[in-house]
Amino acid sequence: MRLLFALTCVALAVATVAGEGNTSAAQQDGPKYTISDVMKKAHQGKMSLLKKVTSGKASDAECKDLLEMYVALAKNKPPQGDADSWKKKTDALVDAAKLCVDGKKDDGVPKLNAASNCQGCHKAHKG
Repeated sequence: MRLLFALTCVALAVATVAGEGNTSAAQQDGPKYTISDVMKKAHQGKMSLLKKVTSGKASDAECKDLLEMYVALAKNKPPQGDADSWKKKTDALVDAAKLCVDGKKDDGVPKLNAASNCQGCHKAHKG
């Protein structure tokens, strides 16, 4: 009886650990950054990552970081509002950031300025 109890405990422990491993793998498939992460890392502060890119003071690596954040932002579900509107707004950010990464800053910066209109997005999607 004790052996059966011990084996049951071991089996439950193994199943719990295996289940946690699957959860971690599933979480890795989701967006790398949350909406809040992107807002804090890319948009807040006097010299935010977005401002560095649009002012021409960002390095190539920082341009790539901004693109990576916008790609993750697009994978998030908006707190409220229409999913099609979210897709349109986040796709515009991604497309503009791609232009900057590809060395087409003369085209990308004006599009990035237009696409990063905070009020337009917050009115439609901020919860």
